[in-house]
Amino acid sequence: MSLPLVALFIAAFAFGTTEFVIAGVLPQVAEGLDVSIPTAGYLVSGYALGIALGGPLLTIATARLPRKTLLIGLAVAFTAGQLACALAPGFAEMLLIRVAVAIAHGAYFGVAMVVAVGLVKEEQRGMAVALILAGLTVSNIVGVPAGTAIGNLFGWRATFWAMFALGLLATAAMIALLPRANGRSARPAGFLREVQVLGRQQVWTSLILMLMLMIGQFVPFTYIAPMLREVTGLEAAMIPWVLLLNGVGATAGVFIGGRLAGWKLMPSLIVMFALQGVVLATMYLVSPYPLPMVAVITLWGGINFAIGTPIQTRILGWTADAPNLASSLIPAGFNIGIALAASVGSMLLASGMGYRSLPLLGVLAMIVATAVAFASYTSERRSGARPPLTAPAA
Repeated sequence: MSLPLVALFIAAFAFGTTEFVIAGVLPQVAEGLDVSIPTAGYLVSGYALGIALGGPLLTIATARLPRKTLLIGLAVAFTAGQLACALAPGFAEMLLIRVAVAIAHGAYFGVAMVVAVGLVKEEQRGMAVALILAGLTVSNIVGVPAGTAIGNLFGWRATFWAMFALGLLATAAMIALLPRANGRSARPAGFLREVQVLGRQQVWTSLILMLMLMIGQFVPFTYIAPMLREVTGLEAAMIPWVLLLNGVGATAGVFIGGRLAGWKLMPSLIVMFALQGVVLATMYLVSPYPLPMVAVITLWGGINFAIGTPIQTRILGWTADAPNLASSLIPAGFNIGIALAASVGSMLLASGMGYRSLPLLGVLAMIVATAVAFASYTSERRSGARPPLTAPAA
């Protein structure tokens, strides 16, 4: 593994941790900022919307900057944001800061992917991209449990002080390890071409699948800490360990999904969506029982990320002739789904439904996803359509 890729991985790990760790300390943040837990859930949806809407806009606005300069600037923005979160006096300020950090997050992953593939030989590009994505899954294994544990021991503000230190490390790694000349962003394929790509059924159906996946994942995950405490009856000190197991499952799922994407992509997706529906129904049934609930959460995390990898592969394959769209479409689509899921979960709780009911919405989403995936695959086979040829590297 080259040292520049290590720097990119550290920053991806930092951004992933700050996005997901809020779920682990959500009750403490709500209490500290004097808001309800459902209201605090908007810190998740606000972050996701910042990635989805602000990230692509920032990427376009900074297209002429040298990539090393841009990546360092994004790391500095992340670091400043964590400091501001640690000092935030109220909920409104915290929400605005999180959205600002999220915009940097959205731009980072698109640019980092381009830089990563430019640092390696052509046959190593897939591994370079996987390493950046691994920053997100490893953040669930190490960063989220550690940040949750720090919050439980020293208060939620200590979590963001730890994230501030991680931001300093990521910034220093960027400055020291990234090569000075990484070129500039590739020339856009053109607005009309980008719009035409959106019309391919494989693209828009994949976005629907992405949305359903996020509902099945983040409606329960946003409120996983209070669910485990109030429904399952776990002590707060046990929650980081449950999140750790979820992250282990997610990391295994990335590699399993990668293999399935290269073997039988759409059949695998259809089966996994159906299986995830069964897992979410089981989560509802076993949620009062600690050991079965922990086992289900681990399996649930693995299938979530096993599904996510083929969806991303499918979008990239069918937008190969519009790479700039692909680089922003994936994080934007995922995070619109995250924002919607967190908001829907908040509304369900505000309406009087309990934490235990949240997985049932995921069951419905998996039924829809299975049907859409099957219909899309059937249409693709009937038409004989093939993905466009991969565009040459810039």
